[in-house]
Amino acid sequence: MILSRRPDIERFLSRPDAGVRAALIYGRDIGVVRDRGHQLAGKLVPNPDDPFDVALLTEQDLADDAARLEGELAAQSLMGGRRLVRLRLATQTPAAEKAADKLAAEALVRHVAGELNPDAFFLIEAGNLGKDSALRKTAEKANEAAAIPCYEDEPGDVARLVKETLARDHVSLNQDALNLFVARMPKERGVARQEIERLALYIGPGSNKVASPADLEPFLGVEPEASLFDAASDAFGGRLGEAQAGLRRAAQEGESGPAAVRAIGMHLGKLRRTLTLAKAGAGLPEAAKASGVFWKQEREFLRQARAWTLDDLDGVQPLILDADRACKTAGSPDRLIAERLALTVASKAKRLGL
Repeated sequence: MILSRRPDIERFLSRPDAGVRAALIYGRDIGVVRDRGHQLAGKLVPNPDDPFDVALLTEQDLADDAARLEGELAAQSLMGGRRLVRLRLATQTPAAEKAADKLAAEALVRHVAGELNPDAFFLIEAGNLGKDSALRKTAEKANEAAAIPCYEDEPGDVARLVKETLARDHVSLNQDALNLFVARMPKERGVARQEIERLALYIGPGSNKVASPADLEPFLGVEPEASLFDAASDAFGGRLGEAQAGLRRAAQEGESGPAAVRAIGMHLGKLRRTLTLAKAGAGLPEAAKASGVFWKQEREFLRQARAWTLDDLDGVQPLILDADRACKTAGSPDRLIAERLALTVASKAKRLGL
């Protein structure tokens, strides 16, 4: 069975169904996969690191001994409790990945049918499995297995992770500081978690301090691409001269044309997400915060969001894609292409009344 809705996933990770003997957790963000694997393992056995109750295998173990996986699934717990067999797949070569996928799928078929140890739980953590994966197909079809896809964290997911992790060290961020920190966080869960732990050390574990944006400035440092993001905002705000000046300043700081085009595309993405959330019923300020807008930029961003429409943004998107392709053509004047794009967007914004 497939569990794709967050409430269903959280319920299963907290209280695994008694009739389910296996779970496949997979996705591009391996940090999210590992987090969910740890959470589920902690609900299945008292100590996920206990070698008597838990067997941890990798794709290399399958390559060395193809029969070992089914052997571990058939074995009984040495301590008399529930047995957990945990398989982690992180193969990079296509041939090895296909072989491991096939072996794991075959073992899963036998296990969910009750042919091995029906009291054992088979937990598989994998990368981004395609629709042609035999392992994914097997897990999705079997009622005794749960297939849990993991996607990149949304800003709300990151915010929850930040608050929960900092709370363990008895520190926190006020809302503006949280918005600032989340907007600057990397998307990959494992790297993000390291940054949060580093922030907790910076604030002071056990201090009960609530940090503000001013407190975070020395920790975050200066935004390396600040000039580019300012230029993108100026372009969508109809400020022709400021956008051009920002791009030229960024060029002097060593930023390339493709990076400038990317910044313009990211700003469009924030506007699109904000307008989509607002269309679904969210208030515009709340939608902007959910899209990762920094509090100091909120007033200007909301001014733009009230003028642009989703149809207007759809008209600009092809221009950004064309500029991106042109910038990556050998010998192209990439900085001039980025400037022309910014000027086109700014002219459009002017016609919208900005």
